[in-house]
Amino acid sequence: MLKNKRKISAGFTLIELLVVMAILAILATVGLAFFTSAQARGRDTKRKSDLKQISTALELYYSDYETYPSTSNGKILGCPSAGGSVHTCDWGTIGSTSAFTDNVTVYMKIVPADPSGYNYYYRAVTVDTTNQGFQLYAHLENPQDPSCLAGSNGSPNCTSPANIPSGVSCGGSVCNFAITSANVTPTQ
Repeated sequence: MLKNKRKISAGFTLIELLVVMAILAILATVGLAFFTSAQARGRDTKRKSDLKQISTALELYYSDYETYPSTSNGKILGCPSAGGSVHTCDWGTIGSTSAFTDNVTVYMKIVPADPSGYNYYYRAVTVDTTNQGFQLYAHLENPQDPSCLAGSNGSPNCTSPANIPSGVSCGGSVCNFAITSANVTPTQ
C-alpha cells in the first residue's frame, strides 16, 4: 500500500514574511523619526553654544572699549581687512581676515556659522549715541524647544515669536532664539 506522503518544509509562509516586513518597516520609521529629531536637537545645541561663545567675545570687547562693535547687515563689524580697515566678520569663514579682533586682541579666531546654513544675526543696540547693548539671534529647528522666544501669549513659540525687531532675519527662517547683553531684551 502506498501512502500519499507530502514533503513538509520548515519555511515561513507568505503571510508570516509580510507581517515581519511590516513590523520592521514600522520600527525603521520610528527609529528614523527619533534620529532626525535628535539631529535637529544636536544642531540647536550647537547654535546655543555658538551664540554663547560670540556673546562672551562681545563682552570681552566691551570690557576693553566700553562699547560693543557696530553691525552691518546682521554681522559683526570687527574683522580686519588686508589694508588694515575693519569689515564685517563672515560667519564661519577661515582666514587671516576672519578673526574678530581689534588688531591687538583676538576675541574670536573664527566667528562660527550656523550648522545648517541658516544665518546668525548680530544687532548692536545704541543707547546714548554708543553701542551699549547687543542682540544675537538664531533659528532653532526643534519646534518644542523651551528656549524659543515668547509668542504673543507670553509662552515659548518657535514658529511665531512676538516683537522681533524689524529687519532681523536668520536666512529665510524666523529667528526664534536670542542671547542679549544684560541691559537689553530680544524685542527692543
